[in-house]
Amino acid sequence: MSLTIISLIKQVPLPSEMKMGEDGLMERSKAKSIINIDCQYALEAGLQLKKQYPDARLLVCSMGPPSFETSLRKAMAMGYDDAYLLSDRKLGGSDTFATGLALASLLRYLGFSNQSNDPFIVLAGRQTSDGDTAHVPSQVAANLGIPQATFVEKINVTDAAFVLAKRIIEGGYQQMKLPVPCVISLTPTGIPPRKPSLFGMIKARNKKVNMLSVNDIHLDTTYVGISGSPTIVVKVVDMLSERQPVAMMQGNNEKEKVEKLLLALNEKNNTQQKEETTTHEKIEHPGFPIKDIRGEHRGIFTWAELTDKGISRSSLELLGVARDLANQLNENTKITTLLIGDEVNAFADELIAYGSDEVITVEDNRLKEYMILPFASVFSSLIKERKPEIALFAATTSGRELAPRIAVSTGSGITADCTKLEIGEYVNKKEQLIIKPILHSNRPTYGESKLATILGFKFPQISTARPGTFEMPPKDNTRKGVISTYTPQWNPSDFCVEILQTHRGDSGLQSLFEAEIIVAGGRGAVSDNLQMVKDLAHAFQANGIAADWAASRAVVDDGYAEYARQVGQTGKTVRPKIYIAVGISGAIQHIAGIKEAGKIVAIDRNPKAPIFKYADYGIVGEYRDILPELIEQVKAWKLN
Repeated sequence: MSLTIISLIKQVPLPSEMKMGEDGLMERSKAKSIINIDCQYALEAGLQLKKQYPDARLLVCSMGPPSFETSLRKAMAMGYDDAYLLSDRKLGGSDTFATGLALASLLRYLGFSNQSNDPFIVLAGRQTSDGDTAHVPSQVAANLGIPQATFVEKINVTDAAFVLAKRIIEGGYQQMKLPVPCVISLTPTGIPPRKPSLFGMIKARNKKVNMLSVNDIHLDTTYVGISGSPTIVVKVVDMLSERQPVAMMQGNNEKEKVEKLLLALNEKNNTQQKEETTTHEKIEHPGFPIKDIRGEHRGIFTWAELTDKGISRSSLELLGVARDLANQLNENTKITTLLIGDEVNAFADELIAYGSDEVITVEDNRLKEYMILPFASVFSSLIKERKPEIALFAATTSGRELAPRIAVSTGSGITADCTKLEIGEYVNKKEQLIIKPILHSNRPTYGESKLATILGFKFPQISTARPGTFEMPPKDNTRKGVISTYTPQWNPSDFCVEILQTHRGDSGLQSLFEAEIIVAGGRGAVSDNLQMVKDLAHAFQANGIAADWAASRAVVDDGYAEYARQVGQTGKTVRPKIYIAVGISGAIQHIAGIKEAGKIVAIDRNPKAPIFKYADYGIVGEYRDILPELIEQVKAWKLN
């Protein structure tokens, strides 16, 4: 039995050319496109496995318009044997649920499912630059009924029967052992993708890209395309930001510049909060009848994610969001939180104090650490039994993996990385109905330049919330609630994935959220492995100030910092009093994670760096010259 390695790729517009049409869909016709960066690392991972198993067959698959053939042909030039493109106008506008279903259907048509006799591994990128959901790999795995690991840095295959994977988690990593077949999504921290050789390019020209339609693979169009997707984009507005022009620190030398900076940071009433505004469209209220489509579904589910320090802050933030939604529903809506793990009952009272009405505990000594399959099994069973109308998860590495798998098993749509959640209505002009109440999930998209409002019409309506975006709810130790237990009916396959080792560093989920000052390093500050960035944070700490260090996505992808320290659209959103960006260019994806900071300080050698457009204070110069002086002066500095 020979191993088959399947890479799923997507062709995406260059980030600098990403634009969205008024209908909320990507305008691709005029944009230059490339293979999505994360997908390129998945392609390389497949080629590396081919070295280990020379007889392995390499397939590359994609879903999209005929223009995607360019990227598939490039994959074959890199060394892939065959390429398949699922291309059909009926697939246009598919959300992640429909995309995962379509890709899984393509793989089943090609002979790959949990019933396959021959071993296979599906590789994918962590997420795509035009969506940033990280949902599709989980949804493909769920539709195929096979195990998965996401946010993976490294893989190794043993005897074509098991995959050893190093998976990023909040605060560290896990070593996992997965049976084949399985789905693995990879981060850009592995071996950099190779360029096609001239021989490979010539060879690829003569190869055929197999084009298939939905009819070819016997895919029911009821569940794909715009009409078949459980979520739709109903509104897209521009996101505008207001912040006073940057004040550049002038001086004859670094000492003078730093002195002026620290003086400015201590000025009272000088906090320039960034205000996010949107262009509002007038809401029409025709005299249509109101229809409630929830059926039996009532109440809100949340998940309490645990770390080595207890309940994660992002899980407590969810309870504040859930309470706001419950109040808007105005029906004595009940908030139920699932608490899964080993010896977790002790945390139930804390969840009630923060807003849960009922905590359902599931205890099993095999669940000392989060595991996707048993956790998804529990959630799916309880959702089918309790029928909530809304289910909320934090958009952590685990939440972004767990929620989409649950969505597949419950037939629900899912919206990723939300920064605003509210109850509203939907005017269906075609059917002349007003659907109310319905969850409005708002998420920034396409480089944080647009804010999309997404609605789900299947229940529960599932959303993941960006950590650090929502306020912590107040804790009330006098609140009363119900604590109940649930004993699942486990299947042996729920525990087919083995966690071999869990390592957590000194940066858990909490530190960056609680810091008054964050010092963050970008690619322009890595010549000393971020040592001076860390030293500056330690200097603040030594002065009695709650401080920590962070990094941009590029630095994390290059391996200089762990994912737990990543700030930005695909990392954490933070709200320190002061955010010091060192050698960070200022990509809008990074700005998304720091827009709530009280004051932003930018240090960069390039006076035209975009970061200065978003900063309150700036210093132009080499960080190796500025940071030593800043570290020295911080030792005697006090934060007002």
